[in-house]
Amino acid sequence: MAIVRLYPSGREVPCPPGSTVLAALEAQGWALPNNCRAGTCGECKVKVRSGEFDQGFVLDMALSQEERERGYGVMCMAKPLSEVLEIEWGTIDARPVLFPPRTNVPFTLVDHIERTPAIVELVLRPEEEPLRYWPGQYVHLGNPPDAPRRAYSIANAPRPDGELHFFVTRERFGRTSGWLLDQPVGTTLTLNGPYGAFIGDPAIETPVVCLAAGSGLAPILALTDAALRRGFRHPVTLILSARTEADVYPRGLLRWFEQRYANFRFVRTLTREEGPPPRGRIPAILPELVGSLEGVAVFIAGPEGFVEDTRVAALALGADPSSLYREPYVPQDDLGSLSILGPY
Repeated sequence: MAIVRLYPSGREVPCPPGSTVLAALEAQGWALPNNCRAGTCGECKVKVRSGEFDQGFVLDMALSQEERERGYGVMCMAKPLSEVLEIEWGTIDARPVLFPPRTNVPFTLVDHIERTPAIVELVLRPEEEPLRYWPGQYVHLGNPPDAPRRAYSIANAPRPDGELHFFVTRERFGRTSGWLLDQPVGTTLTLNGPYGAFIGDPAIETPVVCLAAGSGLAPILALTDAALRRGFRHPVTLILSARTEADVYPRGLLRWFEQRYANFRFVRTLTREEGPPPRGRIPAILPELVGSLEGVAVFIAGPEGFVEDTRVAALALGADPSSLYREPYVPQDDLGSLSILGPY
């Protein structure tokens, strides 16, 4: 059996006879960008540092002759011929290399979906080349100077058609959120991105607990979607903090996850309404929800105070700081200040 070695992290992935590099990586939980899986788009193109491989049939538009001479290969078709095939992928801690952000990328607004009394899901489709991003990243949306660009996490894993989903919270004094929610279906919106490093380690081999509040569910949902679809085998627990039952969303998708994936569990907790347990803020009731967090990867996203309180609670339950990932939503004002991620 051949070995695919990832540079510079040194991680090694077994590649069974007849398997492509892409299939071998996915079988072990690694997320390599891809689209056509037939050697025609070039999404999974990487630099091969050493070793021999059968490239198979790949169009020149996906892999030019110059790129072939420089050692690049398209991994959806490449099959190792040597015992070790070393490819450039990720960083020293095995995280994937981030895609360069783009500016003024045009998308068409194709749908408004009322998810809760306060949150609307916007669905955008690309008018040109789809945006390349990692699950958990965000983009900037807005229309300066009337609507300053604000940060919105992408709520879905990458799709072949490039469709993007966003959860926009209605804010009383939010110029950008108000502007976005006023746009009719069919409008062209431009975005900048992707940004952010809330992507975790794609080779996580432990149970995962995801903790979200409000529209902080967006990056959590994208990460969960990507992990489950690529066959992640360990338990995944998603806990959402909501004020009332009406604020729990998107029920249909979460229910489908539960029916489709035996290793997925969804829990909601209410903070401002009586109802079936559990009830209360996640930091306060985390021990009864999950018990110990030793040997568990933890992802937290939501308002800044929620994220910090939940981080402290997770560490008290034994979470390893190196396996704890955070995405705080920092409040933004109408003066145009930008944060890492915002609810506007």
